[in-house]
Amino acid sequence: MKKAQRQILFLLLFSILGFLALQIKLSPIIEGGGRSFSVFEFLGPTCGMFLTSFYGALAVFLVKFFNALFSGNLSHLPTIIGFFTLPLAAVYFGLKKENKNHKIILLIPVLAILLFIFHPEGRKAWFFSLYWLIPILAYFKKERLISNALGSTFLAHCIGSVAFLYTFNLPASVWISLIPVVAIERGCFALGIWASYLVLNNVLEVIRVKYKISAFETLINKEYLLSSEKFLRTF
Repeated sequence: MKKAQRQILFLLLFSILGFLALQIKLSPIIEGGGRSFSVFEFLGPTCGMFLTSFYGALAVFLVKFFNALFSGNLSHLPTIIGFFTLPLAAVYFGLKKENKNHKIILLIPVLAILLFIFHPEGRKAWFFSLYWLIPILAYFKKERLISNALGSTFLAHCIGSVAFLYTFNLPASVWISLIPVVAIERGCFALGIWASYLVLNNVLEVIRVKYKISAFETLINKEYLLSSEKFLRTF
């Protein structure tokens, strides 16, 4: 089976899982705007490592787009913002640190910090934007899966937060009150992404071995299998 066919096969499987994950709501978004988090926040970024950053982001975008289309939320501003946050988290999660050109992704949190501080309300709560140093620092430890997951979820967070700030003009008091909430929330998301990738990677390996599906072989990262010595160092 050719590489393109393998990617299409995984894309179909991911789309089904993704659509189901979007239906499982975790909590309403506290920043406001009527948007809710779902299990897809865990699953979405992992696609970047399975399919490469570009195809992973495309897969996440398509899943969210068609879910919004079928649910009638295409004109909903928070939903539109979500079209960009999670796909870019998938891009981050799938990038290879060894490729120096990939460092361009670090411009996103830098720009997010600047845009947040330039906003009148954001300037009053400028220290909230310090969270977005995390994807910059985590990038240099991407070989640790948990660091990669942490950077990925905070990259999505910085994009979404700046978009909400400029769209809804949320006051500084809201951002300040969210500081402890974000720490818990994004910590849970990072653990969810970390666990989701490990589970999917190992499940695909079990299916590949049991049913002799060679198409899965290039999707699986052997460093993150239970039998790998590196597995214990993913956290």
